[in-house]
Amino acid sequence: MTATLNRPSTELLDHDEFRAALQDAIKGREAKNASFSKAWADGKLERHHFARWAENHYQYVGPFADYLGIVYANTPDTITEAKDFLLQNMYEEELADIRHTDLLIRFGEACGTTRERIEDPNNANAVTRGLQAWCYATALREHFVVATAALVVGLESQVPEIYKKQIVPLRETYGFTEDEIEFFDLHITSDVVHGERGYQIVLENANTPELQQRCLQFVRWGAEMRYSYTRSLYDTYVAPDLEAAAQA
Repeated sequence: MTATLNRPSTELLDHDEFRAALQDAIKGREAKNASFSKAWADGKLERHHFARWAENHYQYVGPFADYLGIVYANTPDTITEAKDFLLQNMYEEELADIRHTDLLIRFGEACGTTRERIEDPNNANAVTRGLQAWCYATALREHFVVATAALVVGLESQVPEIYKKQIVPLRETYGFTEDEIEFFDLHITSDVVHGERGYQIVLENANTPELQQRCLQFVRWGAEMRYSYTRSLYDTYVAPDLEAAAQA
């Protein structure tokens, strides 16, 4: 951690210091480095593992527009840039050319699962359900800028780096078509924009030392939640298969 994180909470960080502290809050907790992500990038997964990922990932990202809608309702009308961003983000998730979740379902179907299984929360593991609940609780209970920090900076801003590592083996190792992996390609570009706008909203509106420290805490927690969720996919679905293969 940098010195900025060790400053007393009574001191207001300037924008450069605060941005560096937000970025440091994610370091060491990146979901791209979790065991499931590494196995994905190393070509060690099979299509049924991706099917389980799709079933779980839907339960996390499927309600993302709902999380943002709650944050929108908690955002003062005077903070127009934040409200506009939240509306645009919700629109892109739900009403643009194609719903992002429909692209996720298309990928899951290519892996051998079904829309019915993907939409059924019974097919998600406990850690995934916990991540979803944490997102809802954070959106509902926290100051809008803290919720934005958690959901957009701590979670969504990680997506481009995660998917950049994963989309190449999807094409070259696992043999998916461009149509089947459109979900990943779309988010590599869109979430760069979303993440940066999230950073700007947090930098502009976390205007007290207490809000800054609360944002940092929730970015850390958000990164830890996504890392734990990603690792749980390996522990639940991949590790048992590898153990069975080793014993065969």
